Amino acid sequence: MHATTIAGPDRPRSPGVSRLGRLPVRAALESLGYGLFWLFLFFTCFTFLRPSPYDFVAIPTLLLWSLLGLRFHRAALAIFALLLVYGTCLVVSLLPYLDETLPGEWTFQSVYLIVTGVFFVMFFSDETPRRVEFALRAYLASCLFAAVCGILSYFDVLGDGILFTMDGRASGVFEDPNLLGSFLILAALYLIHNLITGRTRRILGSLTALLVILACIFLSFSRGSWAACLLGIGLMSAMAWVTAPTRALRRRIAGLGAVALVCGAAMIGGLFALDGVAARFSDRAVATKDYDEGETGRFGNQRRGMEMLLERPEGFGPLRWRRVFGLEPHNSYIGAFSNGGWIAGFAFLGIVLATAAVGFRLCLTPSPYQRLAQIAWPALLMFFLQGFQIDIEKWRHVYMMLGMVWGLHVARWAWLRARAGEPR
Repeated sequence: MHATTIAGPDRPRSPGVSRLGRLPVRAALESLGYGLFWLFLFFTCFTFLRPSPYDFVAIPTLLLWSLLGLRFHRAALAIFALLLVYGTCLVVSLLPYLDETLPGEWTFQSVYLIVTGVFFVMFFSDETPRRVEFALRAYLASCLFAAVCGILSYFDVLGDGILFTMDGRASGVFEDPNLLGSFLILAALYLIHNLITGRTRRILGSLTALLVILACIFLSFSRGSWAACLLGIGLMSAMAWVTAPTRALRRRIAGLGAVALVCGAAMIGGLFALDGVAARFSDRAVATKDYDEGETGRFGNQRRGMEMLLERPEGFGPLRWRRVFGLEPHNSYIGAFSNGGWIAGFAFLGIVLATAAVGFRLCLTPSPYQRLAQIAWPALLMFFLQGFQIDIEKWRHVYMMLGMVWGLHVARWAWLRARAGEPR
C-alpha cells in the first residue's frame, strides 16, 4: 500500500501509486480484484462456517488490491488514528492473558476486522461512486441469499440440521436471528432509496426483493432489528425528502413512501395469518424479557459493571466481563471500556461520534456523493444505536459500512478542493 498526502477519487494516478499502472495486465488484474471483492462481500453472510469463506477470500482480496494501489488520504486520518488506538489498546489489554486461548482468539479477530475496516476506507476512497455502487449490489445479493435461507429455515422447508433456527425464529445461514435481521437492513434501505428516487428500472424485481428481505427481518423476531429497520427507513426517507431538488421528487418520495407502508402492512398482515406467527410476535414484542431484568439480568450486570469500571482504567481485559458476570455485556460501548480499558472505550466513542459528524454532513449537504451516503449512513447509524443493546464490534458488515461512509467523505473532500481550485 502506497501512502500519499494527496487525496481524491478522480485524481490521475501517479507512477508511484502502482507499479502495474502502465502494464497491459492491469485491466485483467483489476477485473480479478473486483471479482474477489464481490465474493468477499457476498460471503459476509456465511457466519455458520469456521473458518468462513469470507476469511479465505479476504486475504487474496486485500493483497491484490494493495498491489494494484491503495492510498492513505488526509481526509481519513481521523478514522485511521481512532482505529489504530482502539486496536492497540485491545492488544495491550491481552498481555496479562496470553496463556488463555479464548481472549487471544477474540483479540486476533478484533484486530483482523479493524484491518478490514482500514482496507474498506482506502478502497472506497478512490473511484468512489463505482466502487460503492458495486459493493451495494454485491451486498444485496448476499442479503437476498440470507433472506431466502432465513425464510426456508423458519418454515422448516429443508428439514432440521440444514439451516439454523433459534427459539422458532428465522436464522438461516446465521446462528443468531438478531444478527440476520440487522444484516438485512442496508439492503432494504438500498432498494427503498432506489425506488423512491426513481433510480431503478426493474421496479417489480426490486419490490419483490424488498418484500423478501422485509419478510425475513420480521420472521427473525428481533426487536432490535425491527426498530432499527423502521428508524433507518424513516431517517433515510426524511433526508431524501428534505434534500430533494424538486417538488416533483418530493411528491414522488411521499407518495411511494405511503405505498410502501401499505404494502409492508399487508405483507405483515399476511404473515400473521400463518400458524404460530401471531403468538411469536406477542412473545417478542415487549420492551424487556426476563433475562434483561433483575440484579443479575443484562441491565443489572451493566449497571454494576459500569460502577466497577470507574475504578479500573485498564478495564477487565478481553472477554473478562463474562468471567465476572457470567454473561456478555450486550452493549458495545460498555464492552469497549471493559475489553480494552478507558482509552479503548473513548476511542470507540470517538469512532462513532466522528463518523456521525461525517455521515450527517454527507447526507444533508449537496455533493455527487449525497445519494450513496443517504443509503450507507442511516444503516450504519442504526448499528451504532443497536450497540447499546447488543455486541456489534464483531459484525463484519459494520466495518464495510464504516469504510463506505469515510470513503464517501474522502471523495467529497477532494471534490470540494477541486471546486475551490486548489492545486493538486
